Order: sequence, then C-alpha cells, then structure tokens
Amino acid sequence: MSESKLIIVALGGNAITKPDEQGNVDQQFANSRAAAEKLADLIQAGHQLVITHGNGPQIGNFMLRNELAAEAIYPLPMEVAVAHVQGGMGYMIAQTFINELSARGINQVVTTVVTTVLVDRDDPSFKDPSKPIGRILDKEEAHRFADDEGWVIKEVGPQQYRRAVPSPHPQRILEIEHIRRAVQAGELLVTCGGGGIPVIDDPKQGLCGTRAVIDKDLASSLLAIELDADAMLILTNIDRVRINFRKPDEREVDAMTVGQAQTWLDEDQFPAGSMGPKIEGAITFLSASDKPDAHVIIGPLDRAADAVAGRTGTRITKS
Repeated sequence: MSESKLIIVALGGNAITKPDEQGNVDQQFANSRAAAEKLADLIQAGHQLVITHGNGPQIGNFMLRNELAAEAIYPLPMEVAVAHVQGGMGYMIAQTFINELSARGINQVVTTVVTTVLVDRDDPSFKDPSKPIGRILDKEEAHRFADDEGWVIKEVGPQQYRRAVPSPHPQRILEIEHIRRAVQAGELLVTCGGGGIPVIDDPKQGLCGTRAVIDKDLASSLLAIELDADAMLILTNIDRVRINFRKPDEREVDAMTVGQAQTWLDEDQFPAGSMGPKIEGAITFLSASDKPDAHVIIGPLDRAADAVAGRTGTRITKS
C-alpha cells in the first residue's frame, strides 16, 4: 500500500454531465457512479479524500430552466441556484460513493456539506464575466441568447460558444472549521460544490449572496491550504496538460515546477476559461503549503489511481 495522503479531489462539472449529453438526472447518476468507482480505488489504496466538483453544465441548465419558466413561477437568483445545484450534485456523488464503498466492504458514510464562500464585492470579474456555464451553443443560438436574454457570450472553441458569468476569487470558506473537524475525524466529505455559494460581506446587511459562480479549482486550492492537504488531484478529460495547444508544436507535459507553471501561465499558455484556473489553483496551493512533497496532479478521471501513482497525468511540484 502506498503512503496514505489527504487528497483534495476536484471533479469537473463535465465529469458528471458529458459534453454530448442532455445532462438529465439519470445521466448524472450514471456518471457519478462511474466517478465513484474510480475514487473508491484511492480509498482502498489508503488515502483520505475530500471531494469538490464543478457545476458549469448543471448551473447553466438550471438558469436556462429558470428563465424559460419565469412567466409561470418566480425565478431564483444565481447564488440560490448554486446552492440548489450544489445540494443536488452532492447528493448524487455522496450516494453513489457510499454504494460503491459498501460493495467493496467499506462501511462509511460520505457527507455533503453545502458550502458558502466569501468573495470581494469589488472583484474585477463582476465587470468582466469570464466563467463559462451551460451547454455549448452554435453561433445562431449564441446571438439569440445575447440579444433576447442579455447573456454575455464567450467563444470557447471554433464556432463554439457558451454563456459567461462573473467568477470572483474565493477568499474564505465560511464552514471551514466544521469541515476541518470532520476531516480530522476521518470523515469523507463532498464540499465546495461548484466552487461554493458566493457571498459578499455588505457593510449594512452583513453576509449576502451575489450573482456569480466561483471556479471550483480555485476554491479547491483554498480548501487544500486550509486543510494542510498533501496533494490536489484535479480530474478532467485529458491525460496531460499541454502547451502550445492546437499549434503545430503542441506537446504534452509530464511534470512541471511551480516556476515553470507560472511562466507558462504568464505567457497565456492556459486559457482563462479552462486550464488557466487549474494551473493558478495549483500554484496557489503549492506556494502556500509548508510540505516539501506537496504536489498537484492534473489528469483523467478514468485513470485517477494511475494519476496518483504517476503513470499518467501532469504532476506539478514545488521544485
């Protein structure tokens, strides 16, 4: 058995809703079961996990449903929608994980903590929305939603468009002490779903929600720092990080240091709406960690155990 580690596992929203799927509940449960099977391998290897997840496809669908039903029932503000989606996805992930562990003879409850995260009310992202949510749109759909609904639209690929919303940087996880006590007691948690519910500290009202979506990789980085984790495992749909993406000299990177990661980030090698926050989160965690062997792995969900063992994925280290 490998040395036991506390690993913050960040699942992308696309791990639960595939890009080519409608994203209905049956599909989300099926994908959650597939994710749970891979993560249970890490539990059996002796690691303790804290699971986070994105919500880009799911929150986009929720907000679209919100808008289409606006004439029949009151719409929910985005921060409340984030809470709803966080609870629903957390329920699916936790239940399927419990069932997978039980099938392997491991009797352990997985608990979802609906999490709120403080952000700065003056964060520049509120003036420049950049976080893609919802399904991929074609050009005609993108123009229609921009004109009819006032959506901010970003091009995410050749002739591919998605809605963009503000994505402020996370500053503080409000439930961190509860989360820390649970982790110290050996509990398995799903937390900071969708990056957490974004709230600001208003001088008059106190804490109140704000209409944004926090990037789950940046929230996961903050969580890893607060819990003094040994590693972050950012699971996505690629085997390794690439530089010079979609260029003739594109290449995969097996390993990089924080310094190399920062240089490539500064050179705009990693797009803000996709790989950028993953690299930024990795740099933030490793720069703050006192553990010399702390590391971040970015790799494929279907080979999570192989990524931890160093057989696939990109490993980012301090030096």
